Amino acid sequence: MRLDKCLKHAFDMVLHSKLRSWLTIIGIVIGVAAVIAIMSIGAGLQQEINSQLNTLGGDLLTITAGFSRGGGFFGRGDSPPGSFGGSSQATSKSVILGRTDVQTLKGIPDVAVVDTEIRGSVNVSYLGKSGKVSLTGVDQSVWSQVTTTKIKDGRMLDSADQNVVVIGGSLASNYFTQPVGINQMLTIEGSAFRVVGVLDDSSTSIYMPIALAYQIIPDKTLNEYDTLVVKIKDEEQLDASIAMIEGKMRLARHVTNSTQDFSVSSRKEMQATRAATMSSMNAFLLAIAAVSLVVGAVGIANTMFTSVLEKTKEIGIMKAIGARNADILKIFLFNAAFIGLVGGIIGIVFGILLSGFLPALMGGALPFSRGGTFVSLNSILLAIGVSVLVGIAAGSIPAYQASKLKPVDALRYE
Repeated sequence: MRLDKCLKHAFDMVLHSKLRSWLTIIGIVIGVAAVIAIMSIGAGLQQEINSQLNTLGGDLLTITAGFSRGGGFFGRGDSPPGSFGGSSQATSKSVILGRTDVQTLKGIPDVAVVDTEIRGSVNVSYLGKSGKVSLTGVDQSVWSQVTTTKIKDGRMLDSADQNVVVIGGSLASNYFTQPVGINQMLTIEGSAFRVVGVLDDSSTSIYMPIALAYQIIPDKTLNEYDTLVVKIKDEEQLDASIAMIEGKMRLARHVTNSTQDFSVSSRKEMQATRAATMSSMNAFLLAIAAVSLVVGAVGIANTMFTSVLEKTKEIGIMKAIGARNADILKIFLFNAAFIGLVGGIIGIVFGILLSGFLPALMGGALPFSRGGTFVSLNSILLAIGVSVLVGIAAGSIPAYQASKLKPVDALRYE
């Protein structure tokens, strides 16, 4: 039997049982749509993470006081940001970062610049509207070299600045009743400061020269720092630079590896860890969505077994007039593949629509809903291929049984 004849018979079988065929196709549609939606959201998330990695500052290190040697999860408990556990217990004494640490870091050949930072919560008001926001005091002479956030309006802090601040994008645009523009005055803890720059981000943070921050933020001691941000000269030598910094600081602070009371973390490593975590979550969700495809395959197998029973007499007639076992096998396999193909195409359309609606419905509530979506050609081709293969695999056993029917038994079947 010619191939076009086999295709025509397979197509006629679908048309003959429209309702049953479409119910089976819906099972494939649901599975493919779910897979496409999750793959597109995962791809969008991966693009966002790659973009963040490119602008994160892989040559930046953050040094904080305290070091956790407990097995905390993702640096919880006593761990500082970026710390992922160790071997004994967390430091219990009160430790600080001071001028000696800064001088030690500046004497290391691999270090380009060192930014000293302190932070706290302060009251801020503008045109009668007040609130509490985060304020960070920075070394204004080097801060522009270590921050990865761009300026949207105005400029960065300068070494000669006094009584000026740079504010986050959200604080400038929608935190107060009226937007805060360049050269506008903010009242912070009762003192007036002029806005010289607005960051291109969505934060409500305020940045000011560290000398002024000591006077504004309560309970801060001069020349004691919350964080030291270090920019190294060669990003390719990141691990070696971290080892050198830790060694020099241990000597300066008179501690050993087992009594270390500070933490050095790489922003790039932290973001890479987050990317790995999100990839695992995406794989888990994809596995759940694949269950729908298994259910769809069961539906196809059920439809094909029913078709074999309904077409038993026709199979006997075709064999009686010369159809071979291979011809019967091809007809039923084509029928199953056709159901999978139609389900896959419709599922892709619904999957693309679903991937566009999911982030909006979630409103950014989940991490993978913030990265937008991206439907690649590879994911579309993969979805079509998988849906067709699922159809063929589910229909292979009924098709084989149909091909092995004896003409005499098939013609006798009622």
